[in-house]
Amino acid sequence: MTTGRLYGVGLGPGDPSLMTVRAVDVIRSADVIAYHCARHGRSIARSIAAAHIRPEQIEERLMYPVTTETTDHPGGYRGALDDFYAESAELLAAHLDAGRTVAVLAEGDPLFYGSYMHMHKRLADRYPAEVIPGVTSVSAAAARIGRPLVEGEEVLTILPGTLPEEELAARLAATDAAAVMKLGRTFPAVRRALGTAGRLADAHYVERATMDAERLGMLADVDPDSVPYFAVAVLPSRIDERPAPSQAEGEVVVVGLGPAGPMWLTAEARSALAEADELVGYTTYMDRVPVRPGQLRHASDNRVEAERAEFALDLARRGRRVAVVSSGDPGVFAMATAVLEAASAEPYLDVRVRVVPGITAAQSAAALAGAPLGHDYAVVSLSDRLKPWTVIEERLRATTAGDLVLALYNPASRSRREQLEQALKVLREGRPPGTPVVVARDVGGPEQAVRITTLEDLDPASVDMRCVLLVGSSQTRAVRRGDGTTVVWTPRRYPA
Repeated sequence: MTTGRLYGVGLGPGDPSLMTVRAVDVIRSADVIAYHCARHGRSIARSIAAAHIRPEQIEERLMYPVTTETTDHPGGYRGALDDFYAESAELLAAHLDAGRTVAVLAEGDPLFYGSYMHMHKRLADRYPAEVIPGVTSVSAAAARIGRPLVEGEEVLTILPGTLPEEELAARLAATDAAAVMKLGRTFPAVRRALGTAGRLADAHYVERATMDAERLGMLADVDPDSVPYFAVAVLPSRIDERPAPSQAEGEVVVVGLGPAGPMWLTAEARSALAEADELVGYTTYMDRVPVRPGQLRHASDNRVEAERAEFALDLARRGRRVAVVSSGDPGVFAMATAVLEAASAEPYLDVRVRVVPGITAAQSAAALAGAPLGHDYAVVSLSDRLKPWTVIEERLRATTAGDLVLALYNPASRSRREQLEQALKVLREGRPPGTPVVVARDVGGPEQAVRITTLEDLDPASVDMRCVLLVGSSQTRAVRRGDGTTVVWTPRRYPA
């Protein structure tokens, strides 16, 4: 049996002149014109296409049973909509079975937050179907404010305003450019999320783009009570939009990159890196940060922390926004201390400094092994370049006396081999030979490896500076599971 053909027709953002030639041809030739509408029966989609609809065409109004989440349907709001979409699809199926072509009108693009997609999912596997793309409201909004949406290597994020506020803030902070859809009653939460993400001042507001009632402005200036559903918040490209040094308030942000690449970066860290005018850091860590047009990068050797800190503070005094990058968490054996030490004296006392945390090497190593840090633990660096060995040894004995799980940083290097051997000697005096030890190397990197051994069997020769050691307490367990893997965990409950 020959059936009709289903079309999802994108109408663009509102101006009828922005409809594609293909969309106009399909609308004019279809037997049935279908469109979604609220209970009042009016349809923005139909008004856009009105000039091309013929009197003899069949029109099907697909009227939503609800427009808010208030309903007495036994399945709730989602259940009411599912039933509506199923009934609407069968209504269109009857026309298709009769051999009629059906054009379902959709504002913007049919598969971009549109109602047509619910028809497509229910009918496209049963009938021939074609989607006619349309100009999205996001593209129209960017065109109307006259700003590049994304450029070069920037990332664009499209978000529904219905997301939880904290989720919105995290995603807005982590991206370069963004568009937030479905405003209306969500506007106050979206505005707060932009403020939390530090992006409110850059946000544009576009209402009914390309329509007669279009309204443009900066989002911070918009009255929340005046915002309709058909409005978009836009964060355009950041490139070329940085204020001149004389206009900016300088600051230093010490940013924790986590133990490895982009997967370990927090949303706050991504935002701080993107907002910076200049980056300062150890060459190896700087290589982890994407190159952005307009940003200046100052890489240096790992042994000049004090000089690096003062250099960053001097840049900030000249009005620059500076990100000092640091591996792991910047406050754990890293750059935050160096920057704050310098900033606690003249001439830097008035320079704004803040610290953005990162995932520590100990945390990431523990997660790969299981949960060895599940109870109280201590963190000790075995490097004796900044403190005497006698202090390190005293702290190792104290952690053993306190029965703490121990995370050992900087365990060994090519020039420092005997420190680890001495540390193991101290630990073996007070901890059982079978104490589990996690050796995590190059966490998050291409040579990542995690070994589970014991204090007795740990070979110092297998450890270098790219390793972190987690030494268990008396309660730490290493258990071989049914899939052949071994997990290490320390119970949260300690024996009385």
